[in-house]
Amino acid sequence: MNLWLLTLLCSAIAYLVGSIPFSLLLGQLKDVDIRKVGSGNVGAMNLGRLLGRPWFIAAFILDMLKGLVPTVLAGWLLSQGASVGGPSESIRSLCWLLSGLCAVLGHNYPVFLGFRGGKGVSTSLGVALGVYPDLTLPAILSFVVWVLGLTLTRMSSVGSICGAILFPVFCILLAWRQGGAMMDRWPFLLFALIVAVLVVGRHRANIARILAGTETRVVRSPSQPTSAPDTTPR
Repeated sequence: MNLWLLTLLCSAIAYLVGSIPFSLLLGQLKDVDIRKVGSGNVGAMNLGRLLGRPWFIAAFILDMLKGLVPTVLAGWLLSQGASVGGPSESIRSLCWLLSGLCAVLGHNYPVFLGFRGGKGVSTSLGVALGVYPDLTLPAILSFVVWVLGLTLTRMSSVGSICGAILFPVFCILLAWRQGGAMMDRWPFLLFALIVAVLVVGRHRANIARILAGTETRVVRSPSQPTSAPDTTPR
């Protein structure tokens, strides 16, 4: 199959998988529509506030997997379709990353919910973990930053923003440490920059609240439903 046609197919599948609103579906298992209670967000934190931490963990993992699985599948399919004398390695990498990016866009702008979705942190993490080895270590480091930011400030948005900003930095440092021409890795660096912009952009309201000192903090134990904004990666 032609590389571009295969890329289009993988990207479409990734977008549709990314659009699956797992938090909403998990809530419906308990007859709870998370769009109508709590903060009204369709993210993992709102689900966790309403049903407890195990539900948050389940939603977070599922959102991560809907980035990881399509990306790994796309990488395998595109490698099978590679041919001698065909497009360069950089172009094939770009096609692979485009499929992963579509999973993130599906999460952020899901067709099943009128294009109103999450902030792309957990799904971006899954995509990056699936792009082995070029983005795997930077993704793990960014996740550690998110955990540290959440632990120190009790604001998930702080961890998410810091992790997203440092993601391309980690990619550059890894490329420099491994040696070789930096330009050979431009598709991965471009992807990291796009993800950083998407995540930070989706946190615009959170940034305003952080500066105003009104950002919601994550409680240590499940609380009663509240109308406070959802600031956890979705």
